Amino acid sequence: MSTFRQKWVSGPALKWFRRVLPPLSATEKEAMEAGSVWWEGELFSGQPDFTRLLEYPKPQLSDEEQAFIDNELEILLSQLDDYHIMQHEKDLPEAIWNFLRQERFFSLIIEKEYGGRAFSAYANSTIVTKIATRSISAAVTVMVPNSLGPGELLTHYGTQEQKEYWLPRLADGRDIPCFALTGPEAGSDAGGIPDKGIVCMGEFQGEEVLGIRLTWNKRYITLAPVATVLGLAFKLYDPEGLIGDQPELGITCALIPTSHPGVEIGERHDPMGLAFMNGPTRGKDVFIPIDWIIGGQQYAGKGWRMLVECLSAGRGISLPALGAAIGHLATRTTGAYAYVRKQFGVSIGRFEGVGEALGRIGGLTYLLEATRTLTTTALDSGEKPGVVTAIAKYHMTEMGRTILADAMDIHAGRAIQGGPMNYLSTHYLGIPIAITVEGANILTRNLMIFGQGATRCHPFVLKEMAAAADPEAERGAEAFDRWLFQHIGHTAGNMGRAFGLALTSSRWVKVPSNCATKREFQHLSRLCAGLAVTSDMAMLTLGGALKRKELISARLGDALAYLYMASAALKRFADEGQQAADRPYLDYALAHCFCRAADAMKEALINFPNRWAGWLLRAIIFPLGQHYTPPKDALALEIAQSMMVPGKQRDRMTHLCFVGKDKDDAIGLMDTAFVALYEVMPIEKRLQQAIAAKTVNGKLPLEEKLHAAEKAGVLSSNERRMVLRAEQLRYRAIQVDHFSPDLSEVLTNKGQAPKL
Repeated sequence: MSTFRQKWVSGPALKWFRRVLPPLSATEKEAMEAGSVWWEGELFSGQPDFTRLLEYPKPQLSDEEQAFIDNELEILLSQLDDYHIMQHEKDLPEAIWNFLRQERFFSLIIEKEYGGRAFSAYANSTIVTKIATRSISAAVTVMVPNSLGPGELLTHYGTQEQKEYWLPRLADGRDIPCFALTGPEAGSDAGGIPDKGIVCMGEFQGEEVLGIRLTWNKRYITLAPVATVLGLAFKLYDPEGLIGDQPELGITCALIPTSHPGVEIGERHDPMGLAFMNGPTRGKDVFIPIDWIIGGQQYAGKGWRMLVECLSAGRGISLPALGAAIGHLATRTTGAYAYVRKQFGVSIGRFEGVGEALGRIGGLTYLLEATRTLTTTALDSGEKPGVVTAIAKYHMTEMGRTILADAMDIHAGRAIQGGPMNYLSTHYLGIPIAITVEGANILTRNLMIFGQGATRCHPFVLKEMAAAADPEAERGAEAFDRWLFQHIGHTAGNMGRAFGLALTSSRWVKVPSNCATKREFQHLSRLCAGLAVTSDMAMLTLGGALKRKELISARLGDALAYLYMASAALKRFADEGQQAADRPYLDYALAHCFCRAADAMKEALINFPNRWAGWLLRAIIFPLGQHYTPPKDALALEIAQSMMVPGKQRDRMTHLCFVGKDKDDAIGLMDTAFVALYEVMPIEKRLQQAIAAKTVNGKLPLEEKLHAAEKAGVLSSNERRMVLRAEQLRYRAIQVDHFSPDLSEVLTNKGQAPKL
């Protein structure tokens, strides 16, 4: 039977497979093989094991991590004045730099034996998120040494000698690192970097040693202007065969003190006016010893794999944290502002148009936090899931952009006037940076998520590719035959499953039954089966052309991403005890994800190059039509109302937003005014009833009305003072800053209210 199959089925299929096999460059091959596959592999299988999802450990801070957040982090945040930093200092003040060094903010990921804090990915993400709600400039300064950079590369690949010298210096801040990858001719296409090093003999410290003569020109390098040690990625060549028999060794990473002769740093870029250090670095014919390669000579040419694996981890922490920060900040401040700001005598949050945007802010923030915590769970489990972290980077920064736009709309003029009172403007400047760096979002969506995930996460494709490339023809044919027929059975099963689940609305699929979200898991299972079938058909009909069909790839990547984020929302709801108060937020997040995932698959099939295949798949996956809908209006309005109620629920949903204790802190002031107004709501209702009953003249100024109400016995003297205080706080909270004519002095008198 096996011989017959190989002759008539798998043999011809193998020839076809080799013909259409997507040609992979060396960098693509290394990226494909780097890292690991985690929950995204379950989603790709079409039959995810949700029990496994729910059994992943709940993310928790250790006692040491919590103590750091409660103490050192709170001290840092209380000292940050982002307006002053951006407008006047153009840099973090020296006292802040010293505090960051002293409290080892730059060594969150460095092991304790070298003086670092060895915090979890979850703690790292939590710290960066909370800093970002206060200051994007400070958050970027802290996050870069703790993501892709010399510290992480040394930890995983450095020689013992390199670790013992550099890691303690990085841990205590004696050395400030940067990592230079991007240049004028190569950004997302890191494999095309023109920067090069030539293996040669040269002089170092008075002796002739084996080394590398380097020339580079890099830009957009965060911390480069102040760095004391430069991590550098370049292409290494060995034309004389001094360290091997390959003239071109490939991308290599080296660590170079910036005081080394020929290293140029110090110039700055201006990243949208933000004050974090960013700039170019250059060098021409700079000679370094060969043992400055990270990992030593044995890691010459292995830099791309090192970067991909480390970048996949950092990508899942740093930039997603900025997106999460926008969610926490916008949810807390916009909910309060929508209650405090009044038009036509009522809080603007009562208007349905505002409520729709508020609901979107709250629902997407729930999804952001769920995605953040599930992604860091993967990283803390020792995984390096490149697809998951690419999803987190792209979608969390894009959701941050959406949330910020809604928050700006609701705050209106309050959001567009710069000054200490404006807590949104810095993030409005910063979100394009998060969108652009560590893989521009357009590239991440169109090429990385599905382009890498389709092959990396599929149960059989990578195995079939390995078999097809096996130099032992007979062994490769046998392996290909085995994997091919398992693949055929897998695809046929998913096609039948997708069709059956669509016809039955997935009501009888087996999912965890001991939870309040059984029906939601069933919907997720159905959409996973649809994605699995669509992915198989895309790879079958398009072959190597799939990576050139970027829009098809992008839409299938969207479907995978929304299914991952729906998983994250369900996991968060379970981890947090399935609280009834959270249910509207969960329902919003799931409706958003299910509708977007289904629409993405449908759009991909409508645009399928093979029209007959697209028609067939639509008939299998959506035989009765695509009936998943966006979140209902009532759900958005329910979330909006909950965002305008102070208390434990609001605090949990925005627990990473820093609220300053200073009386003039913009967020603290908004919070105080919001709580004060909410507390006098019953008193104001009594006052309105008295006005309606003609007991009090409603046309009088507020203070006179209150005196009349007190005289009529409607209010007590203390209640009158409470209403007056709340009104004064409300007036202060809705102010914008004004300045001297030359904008050099803030004149806003935040302590005075008009005559009431």
